Amino acid sequence: MTHVPQIRIPATYMRGGTSKGVFFALSDLPEAAQRPGDARDALLQRVIGSPDPYGKQTDGMGGATSSTSKTVILAKSDRPEHDVDYLFGQISIDKPFVDWSGNCGNLSAAVGAFAINSGLVDADQLPENGTATVRIWQANIGKTIIARIPMTDGAVQETGDFELDGVTFPAAEVQIEFVDPAGDGAIFPTGNVVDELEVPGVGTLQATMINAGIPTIFVNAAAVGYTGTELQDDINNDEQALSMFETIRAHGAVRMGLIEDVSEAAGRQHTPKVAFVAPPADYEASSGKMVKATDVDVLVRALSMGKLHHAMMGTAAVAISAAAAIPGTVVNEAAGGGDRTDVRFGHPSGILRVGAKASQSEGEWVVDKAIMSRSARILMEGWVRIPGDAF
Repeated sequence: MTHVPQIRIPATYMRGGTSKGVFFALSDLPEAAQRPGDARDALLQRVIGSPDPYGKQTDGMGGATSSTSKTVILAKSDRPEHDVDYLFGQISIDKPFVDWSGNCGNLSAAVGAFAINSGLVDADQLPENGTATVRIWQANIGKTIIARIPMTDGAVQETGDFELDGVTFPAAEVQIEFVDPAGDGAIFPTGNVVDELEVPGVGTLQATMINAGIPTIFVNAAAVGYTGTELQDDINNDEQALSMFETIRAHGAVRMGLIEDVSEAAGRQHTPKVAFVAPPADYEASSGKMVKATDVDVLVRALSMGKLHHAMMGTAAVAISAAAAIPGTVVNEAAGGGDRTDVRFGHPSGILRVGAKASQSEGEWVVDKAIMSRSARILMEGWVRIPGDAF
């Protein structure tokens, strides 16, 4: 019997924000995977260890959660005023597909560092000491991200004292600016800041469906039987709850025009996100840290790939900040209403502050930018190996 040997591909395993993923330079991928298609998808799935009916991704680099089943492909950009093109692939854990429909805001924090270390950013724009500005074209959604990367002695600074709830150890602060984060079309696909969303078996919910950072459906926690202080086990161990949120997500996706029928939602796990919000309250975060009601403006819990997220997706944080900045949304109302340029929200791991600038133009809401701080770090670099016939 002939056995196909493994091949090795240059790769870097990085943490960005509260996520981890395998990063590749486009030119390092095998030729068949340098273009979109089945070969690329199969290669990335095998790298991560999917599809895995056991849900563990033991035979791959994935960590069996939505936050750790991720891949990134970067290339030097030929777009004016951009340094690097960034393509994100969310790998399904137990099903054979890669979702290319949205961005990962957390891993966006690691893109600048990888680009600099890989020579994708011109050396003459990198300071010996100070802050490097990396202009990123987010290819999934066609948007610009600006990352500000600390530099020390001509190298990316990764260590520091910036603390991010949801990440155990401190690191260097990376500021990320999402420019005009709404996708194509209106920021509110339905034309309304709040809609009545009819969900069979659940009822009619007041919902804000927004496209900023990533398409997201926000509902009030109390309307679905929660307080907004829940942690992962409160939701993820309850199959009935997960089914309810998936039903909300599917019907919201139809109303947002992302799919034509609810049956299509199963093949589009990455977008839209679904989240529930509540006014401030005291709670104990997953780390044991006490979060005081006075320390936050609103509580938010969001689901990703069918599970409650352990902290907050970066793109969903953009959606939260945008919705909080626009009067009348369910997020804005839960935060006390009125105008605001930033929001402090409580999530299962702690607190995050995000800023957003929103304005109206000809009666339509526009989000000019959203800004947040994250951190990133190389965990391992070298080669990833997969069987040569995997793609």
